Amino acid sequence: MSNGGLPKIVFWADEKAEMINPDLFSTVAEAWAKKIKEVGKIAKDKNKISQIRKFYDEVLLFSDRVKNEDQFKKMLPYLKMLNAKAAYADGRNHITKEFKDFIQDCVSLVNTKKDFDIFVKFFEAFMGFYRYYDELFDRRMRR
Repeated sequence: MSNGGLPKIVFWADEKAEMINPDLFSTVAEAWAKKIKEVGKIAKDKNKISQIRKFYDEVLLFSDRVKNEDQFKKMLPYLKMLNAKAAYADGRNHITKEFKDFIQDCVSLVNTKKDFDIFVKFFEAFMGFYRYYDELFDRRMRR
């Protein structure tokens, strides 16, 4: 566990055997999505779905452009720039430290195209859970 009880983000159970962490797209993605949504609600107007979606859309854009390892190597510095964008968004009070940490933790694990492909799928799972908790918390607030 890291970041206030959140599970550590680990892409691989066994990288050499190309075995993805079996909890990554379920337990880990859900825990991070729930926590980031909760702290965003407490912090009022932070971690809005539109702000989170900007980061996800950028990752999807990279994913569409990267088809092989050579393209990935050329794109990697721009992917790593997500750290600066997250720090900027945090500094402008658009996101919380927890979402900035999420981006930084994930980006730090991306060193190969295979890592990147897992990151894309992990972010997709995170977004599914985030949307669920976004709607769940909104329903609770309307009661």
